[in-house]
Amino acid sequence: MTDETPGAPAPYAPAAEGTVAVYRGATLFDGTGAPARGSTSIVIDGPVIRAVGDDAEIAADLPADARVFDLDGRFVIPGLIDSHQHIATPPDRPAAEAVLRRLVHGGVTAIRDMADDLRQVGDLARATLVGEIPGPDIRYAALMAGPGFFDDPRTHQVSQGETPGAVPWMQAVTKDTDLRIAVALARGTHASAIKVYADLDHETVAAITEEAHRQGVPVWAHATVFPAAPGQIVAAGADSVSHVTLLAFEGTDEPLTSYKTKPKVDHERFAAGDDPRIEELFALMRQRGTVLDATAGMWASGALAGEGPEDEERAAANTALAAVLTAQAHRAGVEIATGTDYETDAEDPFPALHEELAFLVERCGMSPAQVLRSATLIGARSAGAEDVMGSVEAGKLANFVVLEDDPLRDIANLRSVTLTVKRGRRFERRDFERAASGAARPEGVQGHGAEAPAAARLVEETGPAEETRPVEETR
Repeated sequence: MTDETPGAPAPYAPAAEGTVAVYRGATLFDGTGAPARGSTSIVIDGPVIRAVGDDAEIAADLPADARVFDLDGRFVIPGLIDSHQHIATPPDRPAAEAVLRRLVHGGVTAIRDMADDLRQVGDLARATLVGEIPGPDIRYAALMAGPGFFDDPRTHQVSQGETPGAVPWMQAVTKDTDLRIAVALARGTHASAIKVYADLDHETVAAITEEAHRQGVPVWAHATVFPAAPGQIVAAGADSVSHVTLLAFEGTDEPLTSYKTKPKVDHERFAAGDDPRIEELFALMRQRGTVLDATAGMWASGALAGEGPEDEERAAANTALAAVLTAQAHRAGVEIATGTDYETDAEDPFPALHEELAFLVERCGMSPAQVLRSATLIGARSAGAEDVMGSVEAGKLANFVVLEDDPLRDIANLRSVTLTVKRGRRFERRDFERAASGAARPEGVQGHGAEAPAAARLVEETGPAEETRPVEETR
């Protein structure tokens, strides 16, 4: 082509390869399971981490043109991952862009979108990846369910202009479906996974999972698919299961006929946190490496509070159930990812993931360090992306968060975020707060009504005269 145009502006593009920066003086929790360590430098080359090590050792081997940011002992953690988001049910581009902007400025560098209108989600994923808009990386799923599910109003919201159940991103599956073609159609949406949702028996769930894996596609499933039970879904090979409260249908005496006719849950059966059928299920999950996308704090959120005493009672019962089952899963050694399945009000300065992490600490017996591992390394595993994200290590994407206060002492200190680095690009918290307060857009930023990372302030120069490098702060 001889008449190429540059395309839309990308003011939030990943850092360019060959652009070297070092963040020194960090107190680093790297997400690998190692304890936090001080006096640590992180060297990035464009969007990728080149090296992580002791300040003095790193300083001795830096190129002369490296940008150096002095963190002065601030805390650094891997970028957070929300393993259960919905950003296009129904599609609303301005609302979705606002959510994505808040997520990345709140320390979230990746999300799993668990089935939406992928016509819009795919473009949002592209836009955040190339930097047209600010936001986390988006890994998303194409949905499969039984035909009976597709009178659900949400399926119409995400298939506008088409027939629900007959589009590549949301397919009705029967025993006569050619699963080779169905999975190939889902792959054609550029989906990262197949989401198995509802109204499928365990033989069909197993067949979908086998074919998806044959084509190199992970399977993310509801923890109960109705009539397929949790143990059957895990045995079928699902890579992750969502919603811890759905695990309560394991071993029930009531028939699991369909998604719309769920039997009542006997909450008392699980109150002690030692139900033997659930313990057997967790042993199988641990053996198979199945990740639990718990969405544990969902029912405690304002988003599901409902109206009236009946709704409040239901939310309270499900909150207690989620807490006790998540705690039991954690004690059993099940890997837990941190998903939300809701968002806080637009006026809230932080995304819902902060509430989920606090719930896991306060109600589920997990320590802040364990929760951070769940929100980073295990989140990456749930998204099929552990090879490129989830920890601060050489060779992985330069995704990390700078905090003023120690999150290992108090998980609420995640709200002390001052900077998110995603694919080497800096997202300053102060710019988000300035934009939220109605301040003018930083000079030189184009398009989308969003803020750009502010220039860091020069505070000192260090090193030999012939190799002077600016040292800049993140605040």
